[in-house]
Amino acid sequence: MFNAPHAGVDPFAVTVRSVGEPHPAHAALRAVGPIVRADAPAGGPAWIITDYALAREVLAHPRIVKDPAYAPAHWDPRIARLEPPVAAQPSLTTLDGPAHEQLRRAHTPLFTARRMHDYSGRITGIARELLTGIPAADGTVDLTADFTTRFPLAVICEVLGVPLDRIDQAIAACRGMYGDDPEVEIAMAAFAELAAAGLRDGRDGLAAALRDAVPDEITETQLHYLLFTLIYAGQLTTDPALGFLLARVLDIDRAAAEGTTIDEFVRETLRLHSPAPFTLWRFTSADVDLAGVRLPARSPVLVDIQGINTDPGRPIGPDLTFGAGPHYCTGAQLAQLELSAVVEVLRTDFPDARLAVPFAELQQIDIGGIQGSRLTALPVTLTGPPSTGLGGVPVVDAPTRGAAGSPPC
Repeated sequence: MFNAPHAGVDPFAVTVRSVGEPHPAHAALRAVGPIVRADAPAGGPAWIITDYALAREVLAHPRIVKDPAYAPAHWDPRIARLEPPVAAQPSLTTLDGPAHEQLRRAHTPLFTARRMHDYSGRITGIARELLTGIPAADGTVDLTADFTTRFPLAVICEVLGVPLDRIDQAIAACRGMYGDDPEVEIAMAAFAELAAAGLRDGRDGLAAALRDAVPDEITETQLHYLLFTLIYAGQLTTDPALGFLLARVLDIDRAAAEGTTIDEFVRETLRLHSPAPFTLWRFTSADVDLAGVRLPARSPVLVDIQGINTDPGRPIGPDLTFGAGPHYCTGAQLAQLELSAVVEVLRTDFPDARLAVPFAELQQIDIGGIQGSRLTALPVTLTGPPSTGLGGVPVVDAPTRGAAGSPPC
């Protein structure tokens, strides 16, 4: 056994770079080896997996778990952005083993490709209504100022059965998750109200369907938390992905050269610009041997999704954008459907839409930790049909969106 080599770079640093410039850490990590030691934001060492085959092993390893109770004892959960431990709050993203399988069986049938297809017309309509409702100053709009946040939240509220007049409340709650403890408490209370709204008598969305499917021991408060994770995840990963997707599809030369279907275009964008550059934290529940390295119990482990997805030597096969193994992202079908809907609407309803600046001048920012990058702005010359509104919900003059967070898988 030997110790994993140290990264020599900070993969968790805040950076600002051009849209086409890859994050320097991912190639550097890959060059060091299949498992690399780095300094964790919450202190102490963390181990990052950079090899595709090893990543798939880790993502299915029975002794590499999601429960934050196994995090290093000295970690501050707020700095590490950890969910509550399973004993305090069961969650699809923190449970493992039979308990996770049972809860996943309640979620999976709700998000199948067939079931999501039933929402495709309404999702396309939401994209159209929001894009036509954006006010333009001198014909130019910044699509990161509101659309990339509002659209995924409108979609997840529609799917769950949360009334669409709650979208501004959902935006404010997502933003509040990046504040101090009192702000987070206010945000969580708002998410509980959103969940309760979707569960009210007469609502027929997937929130009510989930209530009927979860194990009997799940309490109403715990159900609200499960719905929070769906709403929050529905925004925080799709939001940054939308920015990169819109930039690529609106770049005349790049879009014309693609020659692919919409679904292929979306999939390739997600591979190049993974909404989550790393998985959520995993921890060894006992001593584990990986690629000749002995990891003691309570070791934090990450998979470098972005680095592996863009590795020129990666074997042919599925990428890791939505993870792999038991925690493969439940919302993958919905995410791809809503991204494809936006591309379809732009191509059909806004054929003259163009980037207002050269593609190469767009900037992206990494906000640090295991969170992904996003565009700082996306100025677009956008013309289309008159606004019809979103079911009576105002779609203009919304507050600027908050930052993206970490993935739900």
